[in-house]
Parts: sequence; structure tokens; C-alpha cells
Amino acid sequence: MVRPVEQSPQGARLGAVAGSQSGVSVAQHSSRITIPELVSRKGGEPIAILTAYTAPVARLVDPHVDMILVGDTLGMVIYGMASTLPVTLDMMIAHGRAVVGASRHAAVVVDLPFGSYQASPAQAFASAVRVMAETGCDAVKLEGGTEMAETVAFLVARGIPVMGHVGLVPQSVHALGGYKARGRDPKEAKRIVANAVAIAAAGAFAIVIEATIDPVSREITAAVPVPTIGIGASAACDGQVLVIDDVLGLAGDFKPKLARRYVDLGSQIAEAARAYAADVKSHRFPGPENVYGVPKTGA
Repeated sequence: MVRPVEQSPQGARLGAVAGSQSGVSVAQHSSRITIPELVSRKGGEPIAILTAYTAPVARLVDPHVDMILVGDTLGMVIYGMASTLPVTLDMMIAHGRAVVGASRHAAVVVDLPFGSYQASPAQAFASAVRVMAETGCDAVKLEGGTEMAETVAFLVARGIPVMGHVGLVPQSVHALGGYKARGRDPKEAKRIVANAVAIAAAGAFAIVIEATIDPVSREITAAVPVPTIGIGASAACDGQVLVIDDVLGLAGDFKPKLARRYVDLGSQIAEAARAYAADVKSHRFPGPENVYGVPKTGA
């Protein structure tokens, strides 16, 4: 199938990244929201973020959101994996490149997948360099708290904007004992707040707070000088992020508490598939208008 390909600014973004004096830098484009602009939204207009993993979806959400997150959730929603743990750096780069190439307005942040940054700051730098240079994205995101503060500082000092992620951290799902809300235990709540404070102090430009009870999320938002982005956290966060499949109703009967379904595309896709199959089997498709070399009616 051949489709027209729209010229994208991705090459320019990659060139700007590759040609910077430090080796890695955020490409500057007047039409795209920048990381400093997002940081300035602390306590102001809420930041709207959606995930996207493919060019068509990125193109559709781009005009309406402030940031597109290419999350490692793609392992579960695109590839049908049981968790995010098997996602590879190559997978993140491939999807990140597609999203950057299809978007113009929103900042694009790409997750560093499990095992690509935890070993050392040097490993994290090598992985982040690949992601930034090969996708043209604006920043990377990593999970963790005080134990990752040194790594965050290492990356930021070398020109790589970093978004943090605390609370429920899916890459540590086995250590946490499953996907359940965090912060109910006072000791855990104190630890999550300390994690967020440490990551912010290390230089993260924003912090995702996932599935963390409202009072703790509010405390974090008040305690750190950078925007907090909630997903199942609190309305008091400086922004919100949702997985696009949850928003579009593509997850079937799975309806996580932290999400809101805005349309039921799943049932519409199923109905479209049913109607198409019925038309094929009853010889209603293709019609004369769908084939070549057939004179138009009345011609």
C-alpha cells in the first residue's frame, strides 16, 4: 500500500542534536513546546500529556497536548506483553522516531526501558544519547528515586533533559508486589516524597507521580519546584498523563481507575471489521468504485 509521505522536520532535529558542541542537545523549533516552557508552567496552566507510539496517533493528538510521552507501556498496549520489562532500547527508539517525525507542536519525551540505565550513570548516558540522537526527542524519562539521583544529575549535566517517575514504578512491579496504589503506609509515603525531592534536586525538569494516594501526591507537588504530572495521583498535580489506549477505549473490558475513557473506539473498530467481512463474503466489496479499469456509471 502506497501513501503520500509528508516531509517532516525530523532530519533537522536530528542534525541539531548530532551537531551540538556537547554531543547532545535539545533541538530548537519555534513551533514545538520546549522543556523550559513546560518547567515555567509549575503552578500555572495544567500540562496535558498523552502517550503515543505510532505516527498516525501522534499526528492526531499533537495539536491538542503539551507533551507526547512515548512510554514503555508500548510493550503492553502495542506488543501484548505482560509488563514493560521486556521492552528494549531499540523498540523505544523505533517508536520514538515515528512519533517525533509525525509531530510538530508537542514536546516529545521517550522512556528509557528497563535495564538500559540502572547499572550506572555511564550506561544511562549511553542509552540516552542513542535515544536523543536517533529519535530527535526533547527529553528522556526514567523511573526511580534517591538511588537514581546521581544518574539524573549525570545526564542533566551533560545536556540531557530528564523527567522523573515516582510512586508506582512499573519497571519495579515485581519488587513492589503488583500494580496497586502506593503511599498508604506512612513509611512508604515518606519514602516516595523523599524520592521525588531527590530527583527534583538532581535536576529533573518534571516528575510523574503514578498511582499514589492524593495526600502524598499533593505533598510532593508542594515540595518540589518542578511540575508534577499525575496519573492516578491528584488533581493538584501540575499536569496529567494518560495512556492513549485507555482514553480511546482500546483496552476492552480493562478500565483502570486512574483513567477516563473518552470514546469507545474498540467497539467501533470491531463493528467496522464485522461490516467489512460481511461485505466481502456477500460480494458487496469491492464495488466498481474500488477497482481499476471499470468505467464510471454514466460515463
